[in-house]
Amino acid sequence: MFRYLFLWLFLSAAMAKAGQLTVCKTCPINDLKQAVAQAVPHDTVKIQAGTYTAIEIIIDKPLTLLGEKDAVLDGQTQRHILNLQSDSVNVVGLTFINAGRSFTKDYAAIYAHKVNYFVLKNNRVIDPYFGFLIEKSHYGIISNNTISGETKTETDSGNGIHLWHCSEVVISDNNTYGLRDGIYFEFVTNSLVKNNNSHHNVRYGLHFMFSNNDEYTSNNFHHNGAGVAVMFSKFIIMKENTFAKNWGTASYGLLLKEIYDAEVEGNIFDENTIAIFLEGTGRINYQKNQFLNNGWGIKVSGGCYTNRFFDNNFINNALDIAYNSKMNDNEFTHNYWSSYTGYDLDRDGIGDVPYRPVKLFSYIIGQCPESIVLLRSLFVDIINFSEKVSPVFTPDNLLDPTPAMQQLL
Repeated sequence: MFRYLFLWLFLSAAMAKAGQLTVCKTCPINDLKQAVAQAVPHDTVKIQAGTYTAIEIIIDKPLTLLGEKDAVLDGQTQRHILNLQSDSVNVVGLTFINAGRSFTKDYAAIYAHKVNYFVLKNNRVIDPYFGFLIEKSHYGIISNNTISGETKTETDSGNGIHLWHCSEVVISDNNTYGLRDGIYFEFVTNSLVKNNNSHHNVRYGLHFMFSNNDEYTSNNFHHNGAGVAVMFSKFIIMKENTFAKNWGTASYGLLLKEIYDAEVEGNIFDENTIAIFLEGTGRINYQKNQFLNNGWGIKVSGGCYTNRFFDNNFINNALDIAYNSKMNDNEFTHNYWSSYTGYDLDRDGIGDVPYRPVKLFSYIIGQCPESIVLLRSLFVDIINFSEKVSPVFTPDNLLDPTPAMQQLL
């Protein structure tokens, strides 16, 4: 965390003013491209209220672009609006409209390639293809921006904040919605995603691919096609986020695929079709999470080993755990299960009878999804009770030996 603080202080200091140029409708400089051409490195270009045509303006020197209220850059739906090609560029307080759209090229409101020490802050991007498209860039801050779209299908739009082959980037306090993915990471390392609100996106609120040693914390992912997908990555910290109301036939609060050595701690999973879906994961600690009113609390697919689930609350989920294999070395200890019916004769707060969270009916649904219509029927209660008495189909060693009698946290 110290490196993120250092990065913030360093880049904020880099925004100190040198010379200043002003762009306005009645000024000698009334065009942003002209201002950029006349500026010398480390100047501040101040853009007053008004709408300015800006078609792929190349920023090839260290500059600060500072927009006053209602300063708008209009890309005329042609190409990128800003193309950053220099280190130490800061873009602050601007509104971007009509960035280029194409099904063969990735156009963005702000495109950056091989730049370092950049700041994108307090901007607004309206209905882009990509909002910010950042490639092979490092040491950046993307903070307090709003990126909104009107996407209906995955092919209609790119992503709000898209990073590819980047490192040491802080993404904080942004609002991304109506896009394909709100935030997208691919080959991104040592970066932080914090305090963002990513919602009503067609695919994912946050999408990780091949990205290691990253952290996302205190974010809100709700009403997305799926909340967050973390795939083919390791050493990820996922802490104190909220995953809510991500509903759909193939929707998850959190999808983990081929993930290793991670921490999932202190999160809230509320009213998702599947709170967490696991496939091919190992050595992950799930602790102090709240699983509330989900369809499935945790759905475990193949190849999941040496995971630990402890000190979590499972409350009013239709099915707490679903498991598609009898092999199990995952550990469940000291969780609270609202469906637990055991007793505590010695009053130590721990149930005297172990709890088996995998119900036979969850196995049946896996074999015949249409059987979900029987979920609240007496038939389901009977078969679940019979499997509880004599486990045959469910993993007989998957149990919580020390279930908590009261809600934790």
